[in-house]
Amino acid sequence: MKIKKSIVLVLSAILFSGSSFSQNVVISTQNHPNEPSIMMNPDNTDILVAASNLNNYFLSNDGGHTWTTHTLSSPYGVWGDPVIDVDTSGNFYFFHLSNTPGGTWIDRIVCQKSEDNGNHWNDGSYTGLNGTKNQDKQWSVIDRNNNNIYLTWTQFDDYGSSSMYHRSNILFSKSTDQGETWSEPVRISSTSGDCVDSDNTTEGAVPAVGPNGEIYVAWAGPNGLVFNRSLDQGETWLDREISIGPMPGGWDYRIPGINRSNGMPITKCDLSGGPNHGTIYVNWSDQRNGVVNVDIWLSESTDGGDTWSEPVRVNDDNTQRHQFFTWMDIDQTNGNLYFVFYDRRNYSDLRTDVYLAISNDGGNTFINKIISESPFVPSSGVFFGDYTNIVAHNDIVRPIWTRLHGGALSILTDVTPLGVLLSREEVIHHEDHQLSQYPNPASDRSFISFKLHEMSSISLSIIDQNGKTIKTLINDRQYNYGKHVVEINRTELGLMKGIYYCRLSINGQVETTKMVLTD
Repeated sequence: MKIKKSIVLVLSAILFSGSSFSQNVVISTQNHPNEPSIMMNPDNTDILVAASNLNNYFLSNDGGHTWTTHTLSSPYGVWGDPVIDVDTSGNFYFFHLSNTPGGTWIDRIVCQKSEDNGNHWNDGSYTGLNGTKNQDKQWSVIDRNNNNIYLTWTQFDDYGSSSMYHRSNILFSKSTDQGETWSEPVRISSTSGDCVDSDNTTEGAVPAVGPNGEIYVAWAGPNGLVFNRSLDQGETWLDREISIGPMPGGWDYRIPGINRSNGMPITKCDLSGGPNHGTIYVNWSDQRNGVVNVDIWLSESTDGGDTWSEPVRVNDDNTQRHQFFTWMDIDQTNGNLYFVFYDRRNYSDLRTDVYLAISNDGGNTFINKIISESPFVPSSGVFFGDYTNIVAHNDIVRPIWTRLHGGALSILTDVTPLGVLLSREEVIHHEDHQLSQYPNPASDRSFISFKLHEMSSISLSIIDQNGKTIKTLINDRQYNYGKHVVEINRTELGLMKGIYYCRLSINGQVETTKMVLTD
């Protein structure tokens, strides 16, 4: 059956597996980017700085719609694990591992500062240098009351060693002069881990600042998920960590197609002044629902970390499929929680989507929205890094993630307005419908095809970027088993140049393609 309808379209090569109509932006495909970090200036949310392994950084001055790509250098070497932060003066900081000429590989944590939105960086300062010991997987937080910079990381006696005499520990250092100098590192983990870089290694220390300047941090290791705190700007810490709970399967689990994955925790604290002000959140992923069903979890404490809630699941699917590589942030203007993670709920193979989860009630309920414009298939032979990242402020949310397409890595963000994303229904992709479009690009005609396995009710419409239906091509008509093709002609529909979405409903289940109309 062929139905002649509309349009001269150039349909994007990107297929959506949901109706989020996300506006993905490719930040970079250069230098095999992975393990990305992103930060926005909360005083000017148009200004964003991002980074990726090993020494790439990216600048945007229009809220993430366009980016420029740059390479960072330092006399201490730039060796990955990028972390971007910003202080109240708008100074950005780039933390990374070292590979100092003539020195020992990853022998210190380096901090480089930019006073002009990332256009130029100083040579940097460092902390953690301790003979031949290795310093790894750092993360920072800045106290916006005084601009103190707090840094936590893992020190390995000998990275990768299986010797029982080589240990890993969590260290802390701070700067009170905008990264010029650093305090002598102190050990804050009472229980050491091994140096294998696996479940029994102490890793994943991401610090957070509390409402009265408290420093909170959780990590994973031989005792599962544990927590420590300082009430005096890092001068003293608890003698022994507080247990948050077990981490079934450990933090170093395996995901098909990912040669290394982890569920290490992220710590955040609500400073919004709202109903959950002061609540500490820890987000991670683990295998408590089985090795074929990794899920995303959240636990919270309302008493400064003394006690912790039972974990709640962030992903809202009912499948036995993987969600992994989570990160979270809190919009400190309203206390809303945001999570980004990879997700395979829609497929029975290695195809992978990216989801955003949102909670506006302190983690009691979650909305899940697909934000990737199309799935990708990772390869175990391609290193993806150890994390994704996300930043949120004043209802502007910018996730960042790694994607593999055509054998090449890229890093992406999404710039869909939050209100647009939340206003659209969430749908589940059905693989068997095989929605496709061709040719691409199109000069005068294009076609949308889909396959049915039974008599079905079909609707097909054209939607603009605000989610408004502007043309209905098929309205709740019955179609038989088989493949169906819709021919579209732009002149007939009178559509102007721009971006649209073609929404196909099959028995109420929706699939969408992105469409770009050209002259």
